[in-house]
Amino acid sequence: MEAATKTATVTPYFPNRELPGVGIMVSKDYIGLGAHDVVGITFWLACAAMLASSAFFWLERCDLPAKWKPSMTIAGLVTGIAFWNYYYMREAWVLTQMSPTVYRYCDWLITVPLQIMEFYYILKTAGPVSSWILYRLQIASVLMLLFGYLGEAFIAPYWPAFIVACICWLYIIGEVWFGGASTVNSGKGTASSQAAFSAIRLIVTFPWALYPLGYILGGLHSTESTSSGAACWLNGIYNLADLVNKMGFGLTIWAAARMDVEM
Repeated sequence: MEAATKTATVTPYFPNRELPGVGIMVSKDYIGLGAHDVVGITFWLACAAMLASSAFFWLERCDLPAKWKPSMTIAGLVTGIAFWNYYYMREAWVLTQMSPTVYRYCDWLITVPLQIMEFYYILKTAGPVSSWILYRLQIASVLMLLFGYLGEAFIAPYWPAFIVACICWLYIIGEVWFGGASTVNSGKGTASSQAAFSAIRLIVTFPWALYPLGYILGGLHSTESTSSGAACWLNGIYNLADLVNKMGFGLTIWAAARMDVEM
């Protein structure tokens, strides 16, 4: 009896197509990361980098002074939560080539307030600090994310939501440069805490600007949330911003804490 030969045909989730605005071909002939899926590669890199950063921050925490341990714990939580969400975001991107907006804002709604808490705990390394400073910054950060999500999810008008989110971001910048947090830092801070505060203040001001840049470029390239071109612009820039900001916060605090150890 002749053995029957069977040929398995794999039906791709999506046909090969060119992503508008970025000039690359994304292949869906198999379920996995395509060699030319530049944005998909950034998802994978971010996922691995966040996991490695969490391991580093938690291991280094053991050798730091007690006053720096809460800040290092938060740094490890930020990158750990980001790793968990990026694990799902990268799969969603590869399978759909669409922006995983809900996953991303689930990440930001936890990690951004945690990053804001870093300002408070850095100030506390120098002495007692009013909790009202923390509350003001936290409220502004949550409102910033809320309006950003409403715009990107097309629940609210895209550009008005963006403007309100930017106002909240500018309030945070004003608070850490000219408001109560800045006053406490200049009056009470030690050399190491002032160095850490100044560094993360710069991160909130300049690298955080990548987020509105991604929002703007995504909006300019499409008015539809499912557009491949818009999704590429948003997610490529957002992934870069997360790498710089989440890891940068933790590394800055670690470097400042090491100053206390070595002094």
